[in-house]
Amino acid sequence: MDIKWLEWAKQIQAIAQTGLTYTQNEYDIERYEALRDISIDILANHTFTDKEKIALTFASDLGYATPKVDIRGVVFRDNKILLIREKIDGAWALPGGWADIGFSPSEIAVKEVKEESGFDVVPIRLLAVLDKKFHNHPPEPYHVYKLFIRCEIVGGEAAAGLETSAVEFFEVDHLPELSLERNTAQQIRTMFEFLEHPDKPVILD
Repeated sequence: MDIKWLEWAKQIQAIAQTGLTYTQNEYDIERYEALRDISIDILANHTFTDKEKIALTFASDLGYATPKVDIRGVVFRDNKILLIREKIDGAWALPGGWADIGFSPSEIAVKEVKEESGFDVVPIRLLAVLDKKFHNHPPEPYHVYKLFIRCEIVGGEAAAGLETSAVEFFEVDHLPELSLERNTAQQIRTMFEFLEHPDKPVILD
């Protein structure tokens, strides 16, 4: 989804954040802070969200600006895929979430599957690394890379977690309403392609 004002706001914020990280010139600091304020104004005027909230969630990071990383565990059983129902929107998603500092991608996948579905899993292989902007997700203020990691169940049992209300396995032709912020139907169908073709190369886009 190409929304120019959102892309401009993200790029301006990234330039400002990176500039503030490296400059020591007081005049440049003022200029970068002004750029950051402009990015906040753009979001505030197009989303009707309070500026203070935007500043905290969108323009408060420090250091060189980099994409966020979202990791999803892909688990199959009896030719069906594991999905969890998110409490926040009542829709379904692959178990997963933001990468945490101190954990590897595989460790995140294992942790998220356990916390959100109740199953103990082991990571098998990386299936895809996707740039969220190239897929039909709702617009958001972050640039996000999505990692899909195939996992196999080794124990545990279905159990909802703090952020989930249900756990089920679904066939590719009978998918429920999906949480599009987290995954799309096309992405789920792509995961099934790896089930049918285990030697399918990792997808990068």
